Amino acid sequence: MTPSGNEDQYYRELPDGTIKQTNPFSGVQVWTVPGRGARPLGRPLANPRPIGDAERVSACSFCADRLLETPPEKCRLVGDPFGDVRGGFRTLRHLPVEELTASTAEFRRVPNLFEILTWQYWHDNHGIDLSDDARSWQESYLADPQGMAHVCRVLDAKFAAQGLSLRADRLSAADLRRESAPFFGGGHDVIIARRHYADDAATTAGLAGSGQLSVVEHRAFMAMTVTATADLYRANPQARYVAVFQNWLRPAGASFDHLHKQLVAIDEIGASNESALEAAADDPSLFNRWGPDFAIDHHLVLAANDHAVAFVTFGHRYPAVEVWSTSGIDQPWRMDPEEVDAVSDLVHAVHVAVGVDVPSNEEWHHRPVQVTTPMPWHIVLKLRVSNPAGFEGGTKIYINTISPASLCARLLPRLIDARREHRIAEGIRLGDECDLPRGVLRAAH
Repeated sequence: MTPSGNEDQYYRELPDGTIKQTNPFSGVQVWTVPGRGARPLGRPLANPRPIGDAERVSACSFCADRLLETPPEKCRLVGDPFGDVRGGFRTLRHLPVEELTASTAEFRRVPNLFEILTWQYWHDNHGIDLSDDARSWQESYLADPQGMAHVCRVLDAKFAAQGLSLRADRLSAADLRRESAPFFGGGHDVIIARRHYADDAATTAGLAGSGQLSVVEHRAFMAMTVTATADLYRANPQARYVAVFQNWLRPAGASFDHLHKQLVAIDEIGASNESALEAAADDPSLFNRWGPDFAIDHHLVLAANDHAVAFVTFGHRYPAVEVWSTSGIDQPWRMDPEEVDAVSDLVHAVHVAVGVDVPSNEEWHHRPVQVTTPMPWHIVLKLRVSNPAGFEGGTKIYINTISPASLCARLLPRLIDARREHRIAEGIRLGDECDLPRGVLRAAH
């Protein structure tokens, strides 16, 4: 599929107000139908109940008082004004069990207990084994009685969830090392924020989403994710792509209503990337024309700063906002810190504007390794305000209940309020202040 410059082919508003859309990159068909778009973006939690200090740190398995319910930490960020991570954070790696409570982890990187592509998949199909560093970490962790008990506890929980009658303490040494290998060298990681509830929350309605982080905290969250992406590529030469995403709230696919991102190394680049890259190879202006340029022409630009732009987009199953890096580099781990922070600030601002009670998916896109066609780093925030049903399943035409213009009209005033209240980063231009030139995505030229 090679999109032409004919807008009617991809975005057409009919006399009755129906908007028929085809995503230029994926080919997804979407209709916005009048009369179905007056729904609220989110619904506050019904019948919230009070919470006490104990529940703030123990509400789910990702909480600070339940550290031993997740596999061993690959690393954590702790507050330190002289640390190695900008913004006042220091990275601690491979902590033994006895040191887990000696510091407060603002963000933790741990293996996912239920991998999408399992360690066995990579071992059997690609011959991947633990690196020397991962093997050394596994050996030292298991040699510690507390570490051994932690690994056995997590394995037992995994076996039980899979309906297996295995017990980790009854495994042979070789089997224990094989079963625990994903904890030390797997390719599916979770980055977990400290808070389950906002610091000032009085009830269970006060969840701590991305918009409840400070600007500095969100930058650290993003920087840690970018570093982890590069780590997964380095650790697995057979990984063609690292998918990065954030599911917020259970309707969006989250296992826990606790802020976290996921990273998954896969051995393909995915159909969506293939489609977009094939089209971009034939038409290098594709990303600019159907991204920022379209938003400029249709007054859908929400915000911009020196290295990124945010706008309402079209052709997605759900109402969506995209944040694109305007850097000349298209892989975030190769960018200057200021360029990554710029993207972080706009993503954070959109989360602030959307609010904590809206289920959402945050999807990251970058140029895959071993691919030469440029694809600027961008993040799509999809608002899960409707549920595809029989019509969508039978026709593959998705009903998006909120038009791009309507979403922009809802979010822009919230961004203006958030800036006035100093809840978003300084230096962000909003709406007509952006005054962007066409072709602002330098990595797409």
